[in-house]
Amino acid sequence: MNTKLNKSDYVILAVFYLISVTLSIFDYLDQKATLLEYLVDIPMYVITSFLGVLAFMYIIIPKYLIKSKNYILFAVFGLLVITLIGVVERIVGFSTANNDWSKFPDTYNLILYGIFNGSDSVGLVLGIIITKKFYESQTQISKIKEEQKENELKLLRAQIDPHFLFNNLNTLDSLIDSNPKKAKEYINRLSMIYRYLIQTKDAEVMELANEIEFSKNYIFLIQTRFGNDYEFTIDKNISLVDKFIPTGALQTILENVVKHNKSDGVTPIKTSIQINEGWLIISNTKSKVIAKTESFGTGIKNLKTRYQLLSDEKVQILNTDTKFEVFIPIIELST
Repeated sequence: MNTKLNKSDYVILAVFYLISVTLSIFDYLDQKATLLEYLVDIPMYVITSFLGVLAFMYIIIPKYLIKSKNYILFAVFGLLVITLIGVVERIVGFSTANNDWSKFPDTYNLILYGIFNGSDSVGLVLGIIITKKFYESQTQISKIKEEQKENELKLLRAQIDPHFLFNNLNTLDSLIDSNPKKAKEYINRLSMIYRYLIQTKDAEVMELANEIEFSKNYIFLIQTRFGNDYEFTIDKNISLVDKFIPTGALQTILENVVKHNKSDGVTPIKTSIQINEGWLIISNTKSKVIAKTESFGTGIKNLKTRYQLLSDEKVQILNTDTKFEVFIPIIELST
């Protein structure tokens, strides 16, 4: 669930506080409150309540409930925030009402009042926002899953694309007579690719190390087929242990490089795969030769859709006249 407040959340908060302030004004009229109470108590309630909502939505819930699933710390810090808000409101309210400080509650009663009053100030509006967020997240998940079902067949077809097999068989046929040793290696690499595709067809994410090894086999096929038209480099700047990306993500990007960039026979298409902290960056030079295949951007679009369920980070694209870069967030699964 995304706990960051959006425009509609702020609208709900504004309506809620408008109603609450209106009811508070009528309540203060019945109590014949002083002008100071109107000017201080009511704004103080809105400010402390709103700050409490922000504390829960931006710190307590994402850090202790969603990320670390530490329910004890979630309860402790949640109770502390609620108590602090209630205590502050009690002190301010007592002060503006010109009460006798000798009658101010002792520490025990002040804490109890803080818990009850803070829960009243923050609990209702926070419950409304969380309920809305939960409904939105469930709606988004349902929508993404529907899109994924449509994309699964496309992805499966892409993995066993008959054109891919046909082109590789043609390459293999030419190698058998000219270079039998390389033809044998080509068969071995091709079989490893299909074995990997079969083994991972139901996996949403795979270890980055496995995806890199798969990409090396895929690059071998490309370079064997096209010769010096394509150059690839892989730079590992971090450890690959416990790092994951969506299954087939690298294949999708590498397919796009070959599909939409044709060498002029003189200058190769250079592609670099950089593994940095938090990001896998695939960058390729762009060809001046116009590709015959029309680009619909479905591969990148599908990858972006998959990330909506897997990570808070998004796939980023940098497209210039000479270079195309794809920034893929590296996923670290929490245990």
